[in-house]
Amino acid sequence: MKTSMIFSKLVSFVLILQLLNPIVVLSSSSSLSSSNGLTEIPKKFLDFAKRKEVVDWMVGIRRKIHENPELGYEEFETSKLIRLELDKLGIPYKYPVSVTGIVGFVGTGEPPFVAIRADMDALPIQETVDWEHKSKNPGKMHACGHDAHVSMVLGAAKILKQHLQELKGTVVLVFQPAEEGGGGAKKMLDAGVLDNVDAIFGLHVLHSAPIGTVASKPGPLLAGSGLFDAVISGKGGHAAIPQHSIDPILAASNVVVSLQHLVSREADPLDSQVVTVAKFQGGGAFNVIPDSVTIGGTFRAFSKASLIQLKKRIEEVIKGQAAVQRCSATVDFSNTKKPMLLFPPTVNDKDLHEHFLKVAGDMLGNDKVKDMKPVMGSEDFAFYQEAFPGYFFFIGMQDENRPKLSSVHTPNFTINEDILPYGAALHASLATTYLLEAESKLRPTGGNLHDEL
Repeated sequence: MKTSMIFSKLVSFVLILQLLNPIVVLSSSSSLSSSNGLTEIPKKFLDFAKRKEVVDWMVGIRRKIHENPELGYEEFETSKLIRLELDKLGIPYKYPVSVTGIVGFVGTGEPPFVAIRADMDALPIQETVDWEHKSKNPGKMHACGHDAHVSMVLGAAKILKQHLQELKGTVVLVFQPAEEGGGGAKKMLDAGVLDNVDAIFGLHVLHSAPIGTVASKPGPLLAGSGLFDAVISGKGGHAAIPQHSIDPILAASNVVVSLQHLVSREADPLDSQVVTVAKFQGGGAFNVIPDSVTIGGTFRAFSKASLIQLKKRIEEVIKGQAAVQRCSATVDFSNTKKPMLLFPPTVNDKDLHEHFLKVAGDMLGNDKVKDMKPVMGSEDFAFYQEAFPGYFFFIGMQDENRPKLSSVHTPNFTINEDILPYGAALHASLATTYLLEAESKLRPTGGNLHDEL
């Protein structure tokens, strides 16, 4: 009887210990997590992306797009090419989204949803690089690397399709129009096709950083921006008798100088801002005072409050300085081609930054993952980050054994195509490991414990 009671108490005690100490049961779950091989996925995907047939395929796509550059909301042939490749891969998609945009889906079709993004539009620049695949569209060029961005997301799609067993959710492929001032990201969001997305990743090529390296930072990375156009009107006349005229060139010159004071005299020196007048058009003869002058430019800041303040003061200064010179002025902060009023700053999610450090470090080595300073450039990727957590990073493409690459937005900009497997593998790895980690967090623990018992 005594022995029976002692045995019964011992069994009860063991059961209580198991209930109170989940480590015994969770150790199997922990080993399952490590068996997912999260640290091995980036290297495995990069090895796949570096296969000759995969590289040649991405290079071919990139060159076709480069030969046929299209401006914002005109990317019909680019979009057609992307859809053709998605069809070949057996990847379903939605089209059209925001005129020429495409949204594809790889994985289970179930939550969680993580997105990777490529921009498709070119710039109104005449290419000066003489090579076999030079732009065939006069005055248009892929001078910002968007042709490579598209190729890398398609490359990621190919990797993901070949490793469907790794996906514990759905990767959303976002091919958006009109990044170059057209606010394509905002239009994609307004279309509602990304409502269920939990996070998004985007990248940009960087001509000055070594190939095999990446760079980014948490928090504000790129500035928000706005643009302005102003017409300053006076009274034209003969240049030899200025007293009979009201000179808009003099008024516009005073406006340009006064606008520089908004940053140097009104902004907090610790709050980085830029106001640049990049357009000044007026007159066509050396002896004629014109009736009007048109000026235009951009303003940048790392907070929305600073952007709104700059916008307010730009209008006040232009109208006020014009009035001092007896002129009138109209100021416009948007037009039909660039309808967005303000582009918000690009702000990287801190948790996604830690995820990026881990994945990029596993793939490239921790010494190849660089911390970068904020840049006054602007990116409409910021609109996604306002809707849900997002992360934007730069990928280097300078080979030390080759001539220095030219900067983006110049007519002699070129792409080092050796970068394509790195970008494709990073996109695929960031998305896949994000889904695996999200799935492990959602995995119920209490139910597993009771099942085990």
